[in-house]
Amino acid sequence: MSDAAVPDEPPPFPDRDVTGSHAAAQAARSLQALPEELAARLPQLLEAMVSVGSGLRLHSILDRIAETAASLTGAEFAAIGVINDEGDGLSDFVTYGISLEQRDRIGTLPDGRSGLLGALIKDPVPLRLDDLTADPRSVGVPPHHPPMRTFLGVPIRVGDEVFGNLYLTEKREPGGFTAYDLHMVKVLATEAGIQIGNARLYEITRQSERWIDGSVAVTTALLAGADADEALSVVAEQARRLADSAVGLVLLPAAEGGLEIAAVATDAVGAPSGALGMVIPPESPVVDDLLGGEPVFVDEPATGVRLLSELDWEFGPCMMLPLRSDGRVLGALATPRLPGAQPFTEAEKNLAAQFAAQAALALMMAEAQRDRERLAVFEDRDRIARDLHDLVVQRLFATGMMLESAQRRAVVPEVRDGVSTAVDELDVTIQEIRTAIFALQQGPTEVPAGLRTRVLREINMAAVPLDFTPAHRFIGPVDSLVGELTSKNLIAALREALSNAFRHAQASRIEVVVDAGVELADGRRGVRLTVADDGVGIPEGGRRSGLKNLRRRADELGGDSWYGPGIGTGGGGTTLVWQAPL
Repeated sequence: MSDAAVPDEPPPFPDRDVTGSHAAAQAARSLQALPEELAARLPQLLEAMVSVGSGLRLHSILDRIAETAASLTGAEFAAIGVINDEGDGLSDFVTYGISLEQRDRIGTLPDGRSGLLGALIKDPVPLRLDDLTADPRSVGVPPHHPPMRTFLGVPIRVGDEVFGNLYLTEKREPGGFTAYDLHMVKVLATEAGIQIGNARLYEITRQSERWIDGSVAVTTALLAGADADEALSVVAEQARRLADSAVGLVLLPAAEGGLEIAAVATDAVGAPSGALGMVIPPESPVVDDLLGGEPVFVDEPATGVRLLSELDWEFGPCMMLPLRSDGRVLGALATPRLPGAQPFTEAEKNLAAQFAAQAALALMMAEAQRDRERLAVFEDRDRIARDLHDLVVQRLFATGMMLESAQRRAVVPEVRDGVSTAVDELDVTIQEIRTAIFALQQGPTEVPAGLRTRVLREINMAAVPLDFTPAHRFIGPVDSLVGELTSKNLIAALREALSNAFRHAQASRIEVVVDAGVELADGRRGVRLTVADDGVGIPEGGRRSGLKNLRRRADELGGDSWYGPGIGTGGGGTTLVWQAPL
């Protein structure tokens, strides 16, 4: 069936350059010229436009547009198809009138590459049908889908770009959609395009702020004195969080060629746990691109490059970005999402590329700072060694010679023996000082930062998004008692706890305690991490995957993890406890 005829547009409202009394007169003539039915529905249309214009969250606006359009036209079902970046299909599909149970039974949502939806993408013009099943472009509906006949489709434009299409079906009143329905929906679509443009600008601004905050947190943490491994872990964790990905990976050039996974950050269930140290072979096609400073984006892993095929783990869309600064490629950053997740937008790709460049610069600055600090230490050690040799040893040697002279003149045997003993002690002292001088002149091997330093680094990094610095307290010699494996897992637990407090708890006060003097239930000595906040607490039925991961980490070490009331008024908030044997 061909498109139903649409009457001419109503007289236009005043142009933007028409103002004052002329604009008022022109607007009055336009309103008087409106058909009676359309004029009667004008208050409803204005109310609908106000409803669409409230709020700045994009998905909430799309939900309101679909609901408002259905209410305005008396349609039983409404949907908005968001066109993907390539312009050949749909990246999102928002529905109204179909229950969650119906959506689950229908299964996969339309991709917009065929049928009437595809026709509207190829030719974005208004379309009104009394029976969509009779249209030759229709391909029918999937099983369990509600029957649909009457149809109205209108493109939604944001500026000069077609953002998507608004679809309405099954008008409740007999006779199908009218020309007046089409006129009102076109006006609504124009207003919707303006509001969607504002919402997208708002989302891009919010995203930019998050990525900038993440870059600041990375730079702050790296320049606070992180060692190489900790610095890479910070970059991986921030990239994972900002990209909303399942895993954050930092890859460095391997000695035998290819790229070695040097840092892994994840909180996804089933994510690769044995990835650290794995090498992506040099024959992999992405290795040349990344080491050549070119990013690699995979929207559909089934047709894209399987960078993580060695890990036996399925992943969704993935960004792989070179860590490049001043013409030098330090490595690469990968942020794969879970299967079925939304592909990365162009804005996310651009922001991630800027983050990778900033992270590479921060890594180079941190490396240069560590070199300067090491040089300063070496210079100070050289000065101390010279002072010990030129001043202390020479004075001790002169003192020893004076005592030997006194010993020869002593007449009392006890005095002579006492002076001899003192001279011998001075010789031993001189030998010990010379040994110390030799040790000072040797280059020390680089050792990992202590647990205390790493805890403080995590707290300072969390202070950026929190807008305050959590309180902290250490009990016992945490650096000397807590082993490296337990330290790494404790830091991961602290990072998860602080992340939850920022993202979910809305806390205004956080207290962190690391106690290396606790006794576990089985009598062994252990270390306990306590993170308490005054936030909203953990809601019933809320997400628990992060807490499960903390408990799993503790169980693997022979420890335990639990949570309870927080430090807010009346026990509000959450207290998370994680402990493991020393």
